[in-house]
Formats: sequence, C-alpha cells, structure tokens
Amino acid sequence: MNAAPADQIRLLDVQDLDVRLQQLAHRRKSLPEHAEIDSLSKDLVQLRDLLVAAQTEESDCGREQTKAEQDVDQVRQRAVRDQQRLDSGSVTSPKDLENLQREIASLAKRQGDLEDVVLEVMERRESAQERVAELTERVGSVQAKIDDATARRDAAFEEIDGEVASATKEREVVSGSVPADLLGLYDKLRAQQGGIGAAKLYQRTCQGCRQELAITEISEIRKAAPDTVVRCENCRRILVRTSESGL
Repeated sequence: MNAAPADQIRLLDVQDLDVRLQQLAHRRKSLPEHAEIDSLSKDLVQLRDLLVAAQTEESDCGREQTKAEQDVDQVRQRAVRDQQRLDSGSVTSPKDLENLQREIASLAKRQGDLEDVVLEVMERRESAQERVAELTERVGSVQAKIDDATARRDAAFEEIDGEVASATKEREVVSGSVPADLLGLYDKLRAQQGGIGAAKLYQRTCQGCRQELAITEISEIRKAAPDTVVRCENCRRILVRTSESGL
C-alpha cells in the first residue's frame, strides 16, 4: 500500500486522538466514585434491612403492648365489679363472700402480673424505637454520602463527556483527510492490536511494540519509497517514518 508521507503523519494524529479517547473511556470507567457508590450502596441495603427488622419489632411490640394493656383493663374492670358487689352487701352467704374475696385477691395478683408484662413489653418497645431512630439516622447519613458521591461522579461524567465530544469531532476532521484505504488498514490493525494501529519509528525502535528493528529490517525500510506504507515485522503495526526515525 502507498500513501503520501503527509497522510501517514496525519495517521499518527488520528492514533493520538484514539489513544486520548481510550484514556477518557478508561478514566470514565475507573472513577473512584464508582467504588465509593458501590460500597455505600451495599451498606445502605444492609442498614435498610436492619431498619425494616427494627420497625417490624417495634410494630410487634406495639401490638403486644396494646393486647397486654387490654388484658390489664379487663382484669381491672372485673375486680372493680367484684369489689362493688362486695361493698354493696348484696352477697350475704359466707361461702359466697369467701369466694368473692378470694376472686378479688386472685384478680389483684393477676393484674399485677399483667402490669409487669406491660412494663416488660414497653421496655422492649422503647429499645426497638431507639434502634429505629438510630438506624433511620444512619440510613439518612449513608444516603447523603451516596448523593454526594453521585453528584461528584455526574460532574466528572459531564467533564469527560465534553472532552470525548471534542476529541471525537477532532478525529472526524483529521481522519477525513486520511485516504480511506490507509485509514481502513489502520482501523483493522487497531482493533487487532489493543487500540494501537500505527506507531512512529523512533531511533530505529517501533513505538508500538517498543522493539528495536533488526539491521536487515532497517535496511529494507531505507530502501522503501517515501510513500510506501511499511509495517513492523514484530507487531505488524503501521510504521510511520519521521526525521527522528534514525534511518
């Protein structure tokens, strides 16, 4: 393949722009905010699970407390009715009086036991409420950190995307002046060679694979016409000759 030396030089400009675009893509993908957001998001999931568990416990305790308080109220009301019967004098039979007094005493003990249950449940509920408040605060704190990291990531995205747009436009202009067949070969090699399709020959060394060319290869390149598109024998990339090639 033949191409004017100036066209081959422009191919290096295209390569520089492609490297720049690769670097920008890598930078976008490797922003520290990605790992930060990922780590914080995992923490947030765990905290939200703990919060749901604490809220469930608090809700269960609330229902248990309501039930226990209702039990206390029922026993209290029954004790009040029994006491009223006892105080009214309507019960005259000694046996009935004894049974009524025994029941009042039993209800008093039962009420005390139930009130202890209420207190125990109230303590558990208070502990659960404190846990809910703590976890709610922690969830809010982590979410705020995620929001901050996301804002920083998005700002970085905007900056990088602006540079990508500029480099892409410049590449379109520069590559448009390169012959189609030369550009096609370059794009094919670039896809095969990790993003580098053309390299400068600098001081007898291919800047693509960093290998110094053999004497025989240098001799062949010296003999080649200026418009001949030469390739590196080692990596097969296009070798672009300049005044610094050492020929």
